[in-house]
Amino acid sequence: MKFEARKIRLIMDLRKKGITSTNVLSAIEKVPREKFIPITFIDQAYENSALPIEEGQTISQPFIVAFMTQALSLERKSKVLEIGTGSGYQSAVLSYICRRVFTIERFDSLLKIAQSKFFISNIHNIVTRHGDGYLGWPEQAPFDRIIVTAASKSVPEELVKQLAEGGIMVIPLEDSQKNQKIYLIKKVG
Repeated sequence: MKFEARKIRLIMDLRKKGITSTNVLSAIEKVPREKFIPITFIDQAYENSALPIEEGQTISQPFIVAFMTQALSLERKSKVLEIGTGSGYQSAVLSYICRRVFTIERFDSLLKIAQSKFFISNIHNIVTRHGDGYLGWPEQAPFDRIIVTAASKSVPEELVKQLAEGGIMVIPLEDSQKNQKIYLIKKVG
């Protein structure tokens, strides 16, 4: 396949950058990123860069997907809430590692595209919802892990409420200068 050599290079690059989880690397290797990006960017599918998708959004660079996924410390039995389905790529990576992924997308058109990608990829452990992700999914709470894929100015309180005791949330937060840092929050006590 024309993507195999590029995928191997990407996996090696992720290892060099500190991705050590074999589960994460294996999931990145199994998910065909080229299926989750617009055809005009297909040749860039395995470059370590963010790419534009519909609705003015982006598919995250593979390092960020791997880094945030590794930070979740997922187990096979983990129940995960993802805020921001986007193209569905992050959801697909999560689906290879954990039991069930619940994902919320605010753009209905993006959600429909992602759902079709899950169907043609034969992924059946992802449940989708159209709506405001910062409200979470109270009917399915508590979640063992929550991943927020778009930067926020603060940690949404509703998501904290829906995180299980001992659960982990990974979220990019943006400061007043528009700088972003990824935070890991563990719910204890």
